[in-house]
Amino acid sequence: MELILNSDIQTSRQSDKQVRHILALSGGKDSSALAVYMRGKFENMEYVFCDTGEELDETYEYISKLQDFLCAKITWLKSEKDFRYYVDLYNGVLPDARTRWCTRMLKLKPYEDFIGDDPVISYVGIRADEPHRKGYISTKQNIQPVFPFVEDNIRIEDVERILMESGLGVPRYYQWRSRSGCYFCFFQQKREWIGLKNAHPELFEKAKAFEKIATETGERYTWNEGESLDELAQRADTIMDEHEKRKTRELNAFKGHQKLKDIWGYDSDDGEELSCNICHL
Repeated sequence: MELILNSDIQTSRQSDKQVRHILALSGGKDSSALAVYMRGKFENMEYVFCDTGEELDETYEYISKLQDFLCAKITWLKSEKDFRYYVDLYNGVLPDARTRWCTRMLKLKPYEDFIGDDPVISYVGIRADEPHRKGYISTKQNIQPVFPFVEDNIRIEDVERILMESGLGVPRYYQWRSRSGCYFCFFQQKREWIGLKNAHPELFEKAKAFEKIATETGERYTWNEGESLDELAQRADTIMDEHEKRKTRELNAFKGHQKLKDIWGYDSDDGEELSCNICHL
């Protein structure tokens, strides 16, 4: 498959030798497959990983594995201030789908600081079968996002094939969760929180420690609206039973409906929102 860049990007690449080509990695399947797909297309390709300091061990493991495969350095970017600093700064208010301050402060700011004012082509791993996702689009004039998978009609089955044929496979956390991200990502489905509890009980406890009830107002700061992780854990069996029942229903569902679920990447019966479209740098 040949990468087709739009004409203005080709022109800028030819006329300005100072343009930087940067591919940001999340430790997930799409950005990793894009790195494999783009390998060798640009000699000066830069790879970066925005480390929040709250990633899974499996994520760090996969980034190291990917670096060995690419035979190229992956620059690890990290905020000067850690997650706890910002929790305290925001008076204990945890990030959610509306604020997403974790994305803004721990990923986007380090990434844009790394870029500075240099003209950059930023390669984004949004697939052709993800019409709902916009990906990272900077407000900075010097950053031009491109979407090779969209331009070349690369879909989920192609991504899986790219990773399998490369020998990389997928990160181990896909055994119990559906996407990359911090271990306490608020976009996790409830079954994925149970997966975290089973796979990494110490991280589940660490996530619980961030939750609190304001003594003065009684306001609850929890990862899931209306339910603490303690409460969620108490109904773990029920959550997993409901998940298995949904899987059974989906096997018998109209195939077109199942295809929509594959494209959108979430379980509508679970009442979960779509994953963050910009945090997966």
